[in-house]
Amino acid sequence: MTDSGSELEKAKVNLETSQIPWPELQRFFAAGLAIAVDKQLDLIEVAYQFSIDNKALVENWLKHNLVGPVSDQQAKDWYNDKTEVWAVVVKPWILVQDPNTRR
Repeated sequence: MTDSGSELEKAKVNLETSQIPWPELQRFFAAGLAIAVDKQLDLIEVAYQFSIDNKALVENWLKHNLVGPVSDQQAKDWYNDKTEVWAVVVKPWILVQDPNTRR
């Protein structure tokens, strides 16, 4: 993808990103589709890399626990606190990031 193509795709991802209360994402968590993104990473960049299937980079993030399935404890905490997370859909995944804490 060209630089202008990648910038256009990142802009599209940015427009599709929004804050949402975690309880509204419970069904995606229950289905194993909610992926937590550590706040040291840029959610838009992570979503873009998922969208272009950059396996090497995603595997590196997984290896270093920077992305991964939302844990049961994290989901419970977010639910109880009614945390608003940043979220973006990269089918089939819902990438989520809590702006206040790390995974």
